[in-house]
Amino acid sequence: MTRPGDDRPMMDHSYDGIQEYDNPMPRWWLLLFAVTIVLVPVYYFAPGDIGAGAKKEEMYAKEMAAFAAANPDFGKSTVTAEALAAIVADPTQVQAGKAVFTTTCASCHQADGGGLIGPNLADNFWVHGGTPMAIHATITNGVLAKGMPPWGTLLKPEQINALTAFVRSLQGTTPKSPKAAEGSMTNPDGTAIDTTAAAKTP
Repeated sequence: MTRPGDDRPMMDHSYDGIQEYDNPMPRWWLLLFAVTIVLVPVYYFAPGDIGAGAKKEEMYAKEMAAFAAANPDFGKSTVTAEALAAIVADPTQVQAGKAVFTTTCASCHQADGGGLIGPNLADNFWVHGGTPMAIHATITNGVLAKGMPPWGTLLKPEQINALTAFVRSLQGTTPKSPKAAEGSMTNPDGTAIDTTAAAKTP
């Protein structure tokens, strides 16, 4: 608001009879604003290691390559067949895997493993192999063509191991609404059946 005797310039309008001083922005603010305008194209075209230009992608690729070289086992399971066999036989691991299965897999395989979008996990037919190591690999790497995500990037290694144990424990159970068999028939241990030899038997 204005005060009597103040000769500072006034705005050429008033609101409800109130006039305001025409106060210019401080010079330091205007200078800072001008500097930001000048820096916009500089930042956009990304000279050196700043900005959002092509070099940003190069920097990202370089950093990822350096991390991969320093951490070659990151995101990969180092579980052995022997260790996984012990995990599969452990009832505690099976129960832990059931909890993971309920939250991550039941929507596609049903809670009892009978299959829905995904295949039936309770019969002795397997699309990608029924051994513990094959099941572990399928869970870890996913099947993107079928919409199954690579759970190895979303779950911890111990969760993948427990999930493998539970999936393996489903074989031989009786789901409420089992889906039709898919894949190849396997032996009780999950190994593939040699159908070639069976076909040659008279």
